[in-house]
Amino acid sequence: MATFFSKLKSGLQKTNRAIAEVFTGKQIDDALFEELEAALLMSDAGVAATQHLLNDLKARVKASKASNSLQVKALLIDAMTDLLAPLQTKLVLASQPTVMMVAGVNGAGKTTSIGKLTWHFANQGASVLLAAADTFRAAAREQLAVWADRNKLGSNKVEIISQENADPSSVCFDAVMAGKARGTSLVIADTAGRLPTQAHLMAELTKIKRVIQKADSAAPHEVLLVLDGNTGQNALAQLKAFDAAIGVTGLIITKLDGTAKGGVLAAIALLPHAPRVYFIGVGEALEDLQPFDAREFSTALLS
Repeated sequence: MATFFSKLKSGLQKTNRAIAEVFTGKQIDDALFEELEAALLMSDAGVAATQHLLNDLKARVKASKASNSLQVKALLIDAMTDLLAPLQTKLVLASQPTVMMVAGVNGAGKTTSIGKLTWHFANQGASVLLAAADTFRAAAREQLAVWADRNKLGSNKVEIISQENADPSSVCFDAVMAGKARGTSLVIADTAGRLPTQAHLMAELTKIKRVIQKADSAAPHEVLLVLDGNTGQNALAQLKAFDAAIGVTGLIITKLDGTAKGGVLAAIALLPHAPRVYFIGVGEALEDLQPFDAREFSTALLS
């Protein structure tokens, strides 16, 4: 059975193969760094992060007196790990209930990620209540119910609050109130997918957050944005737009299991007040969503 790391490395093969070619039997010279610059740019790292990594790497090479390209690659992994390390934070349930609001564009994998988050926390003994606030899609509630059933952790562990043709805000309000009354560990609100250019739908998202705060003034405790790992530099635009609307506190990066290049995380790390990356996903299985580890990710991306 493939390990999570092997799946991650396989999913990021476009980048790790390109990096491997740069370091194959090369002298440590300007040509190597020029080829590396091109490979990092092609990985979706962006200009700023690429320059940051190159400057850091050159300083490390000089300090360590590295004598071959494999040593340089190891130093690059160290540089990437240090850049991404501030993004690595464990997602903990600090309140009861902890209320999470999950948002993202259409098709990013929000509902699927919520199902896997449910599995993650329920396996730790948490009770979970899901708010089916994606009222645009007729199948959204059924999809949540399927994920709850897949968790196979007992009906007392996972519950769903839903209303036909209801306002998404009222569904979330009812879910938070129910979570408080039942002593639930975690309430997760599944909001409908929307493009950040759709002003009326973004306004609805801010309304959902306001209404959640009426049910619990400290909530939502986490505002999670789900980003498709194949989105590339466009992920930055999505992050900035959703953050401006609802104050993103954490990220889930999905679909790192095919054509994703992965370098955009380096670009995210350089953003002022960058949100934490809580989880990354590499496949459809419940266990294919795992907490983000900067060293593991950097090694899979660059080795």
